[in-house]
Amino acid sequence: MAGERFFNDDPVDGSTNAPDLLGRQQYAQHAVALLHQVREQSESGVLALIGPWGSGKSSVLQMTIQHLKNAAGATDTNRWSVAELNPWIYADLESLTLALFSEIRAALPDGNQWSELRRKIGAFGQSISPLGKLTGLLGLDSSELINHVADRIAGDTSASAAKRTAEAALRQAALPVLMVMDDLDRLTPEELLVVFKLIRLVGHLPNVYYLISFDEQTLLDVLQRTDLVGSNDQRAQEFLEKLIQVRLDLPAFRDRDIAAMTTRLLNALLDSHVVSMTADQEQRFAEAYFRHLQDRLRTPRSIKRYFGQAGATLGSLAGEVDIVDFLIVTFLRTSEPGAYRMLGRHRAELTGTSIDPALQRDSSPGERAERWKERLRQAGVAQDNIDGMLGLLGLLFPAVQQAVGNGGDPRAAARRRGIGSQDYFDRYVVFTVPEDDLPEAIFQQALAQMASGAEGDEAAQLLLRLREDTHRIVRRIDQLRADGIPVPAAALLQAMADNYGQLTAQPEAMGLLGADRRVRSFTPSLLLDLPPEERPSVVAAMAATPDGAVLATRTLHSATNPDDTASEHSTTTEPWAAQARDALTERLAEHLAPAAGRPASDITEQDDTLIWMWRHTDPASIRTWLRDRLDHGWELLPLLAALITPQQFPFPLIDNETWAGLDALFTHDDLYTRLTPLLNNSPDTPPPTDQHQTNILQALRDRRPDQHQATPDTPS
Repeated sequence: MAGERFFNDDPVDGSTNAPDLLGRQQYAQHAVALLHQVREQSESGVLALIGPWGSGKSSVLQMTIQHLKNAAGATDTNRWSVAELNPWIYADLESLTLALFSEIRAALPDGNQWSELRRKIGAFGQSISPLGKLTGLLGLDSSELINHVADRIAGDTSASAAKRTAEAALRQAALPVLMVMDDLDRLTPEELLVVFKLIRLVGHLPNVYYLISFDEQTLLDVLQRTDLVGSNDQRAQEFLEKLIQVRLDLPAFRDRDIAAMTTRLLNALLDSHVVSMTADQEQRFAEAYFRHLQDRLRTPRSIKRYFGQAGATLGSLAGEVDIVDFLIVTFLRTSEPGAYRMLGRHRAELTGTSIDPALQRDSSPGERAERWKERLRQAGVAQDNIDGMLGLLGLLFPAVQQAVGNGGDPRAAARRRGIGSQDYFDRYVVFTVPEDDLPEAIFQQALAQMASGAEGDEAAQLLLRLREDTHRIVRRIDQLRADGIPVPAAALLQAMADNYGQLTAQPEAMGLLGADRRVRSFTPSLLLDLPPEERPSVVAAMAATPDGAVLATRTLHSATNPDDTASEHSTTTEPWAAQARDALTERLAEHLAPAAGRPASDITEQDDTLIWMWRHTDPASIRTWLRDRLDHGWELLPLLAALITPQQFPFPLIDNETWAGLDALFTHDDLYTRLTPLLNNSPDTPPPTDQHQTNILQALRDRRPDQHQATPDTPS
């Protein structure tokens, strides 16, 4: 596995350093045998190795060359000289002609006995190569050019004499020369005609044979763009048949060969990045491969290119993403770049976080699937590949799976660190863990440090991310819990309490859930993860600061009122809950002590929140505390103005929850008794000048119980 080469597209020659992994040696030997047969039956010839792009033609050529070179020292019958010519690197006929004869000369053995043959071949090449200038100097097209070449060779000129001299020398030497030309399908139409005419008229020499290589359909398409052939497929076929004596069609790359190569390169990729697949991942990749990828990865080059791209970007993502999702995304990026770019444009919808009303409307799975198909068409995906691409998107994104009517578990993407999760999407498109994210190793180390009480850089990074990206960190911790992995609940509760006032994460798109609400919805579960005997001390420790006391109270109240979190009183009578409430009540009183020395109109927003929290731990003690404040200088209406948040129409100023809270803080009877002069517009009591206070009085009048109704002769 260590010898696999992902980034090298060079052909292999079957040697130890470049082994034949596709079993093509046997076919190369077959090509050598055919060369011997052609040599026995003809003093020159053209053989063509034909196969699709990326199917391994160049490797078969190299193995054929290697077999011929290895046999060079055997008998004269098996002896060949080999030359290689890449015609697509030469700009004109003159350069190509010189190169052809130069390569033939270079292929001849060293030694004085061959020097005369080299000289004669060189003289022939030089005698005709200036004809290449005719194209530029006289403006001749390719058909005129070949006529001039033919005239020079057939006439009584120095060129024809040089050709006869070279032919006689080549016959006498009896040493076959094989001229190998690869990738002819890369040529332009004009260049291709020049090469074919050069082979047929100029290079048709005794004991000079040609082995050319190309993708047939591509070559036919090129020929049909020439004036000589025109857009006639049959004529193009006939043109090739006149030039080529023997076809060597590359053996088909069978499904079992494709699967074997894919498996080998996949294992090499995993081994080189120290990554393994679980049984579930193996099943998911097999589904993606056999249903969608196999038909698109049909040649050795396409398979190597695919895994080469995967190897080029896996790097720092190893262990940070789901390997199957990564491989599918790599396929999209390399084979369907338009569809890959589309992912970013529809990220919110794909990760289930979009608040676009149009996407929330009810529609049938067929309609939603058609919407995705149309997007794929607009992204440039061929019609034949639309269904397969939609299937791949369904494997990646539960939202797409739901769109096509096949269900889909949104939590599954997060559980596997898949691209379909909003927490991991960015990793797949930036090819690393972003700076505002936490790598898995650091995340795990941070939790371990918190569990042991040790301070460390990793724990500090976790706390930083908790403050700046609360939603993601909380979701990741919650995912561990959902997977049955223990988390340091006590340490996390303390960390969240200590940082509760500093949470700055932006609201979630779906539901505009703020960072504090994300924490408040999560901490009750953490508290209940602890053994009951540990809970009171953890709650008390959380309440060491005013902000922490707010979170601790909300956490305890939600944990002890699982079915009715708006209830003013806990429904849990377990001893641990009572101990925790007592500890919280004591902490809340400590944090509110400074407020007792200020006027009611000057209490802070934090004091306001603490007062509301106290009603959840011990309503009787907060009523006593407030009555004492009211009896010693606080004014009730300014206090209510601080406690009751102004509301916007059509929401009531005092809704049912606020109404119940006021009863817990004051009791309705005491509230109305103290406010009777203001509520009844007593002439001895001036009305408030503050509009919010005026609105509160009216809201209380609207809510006034029967026993507190104004007398008939008293204005209401």
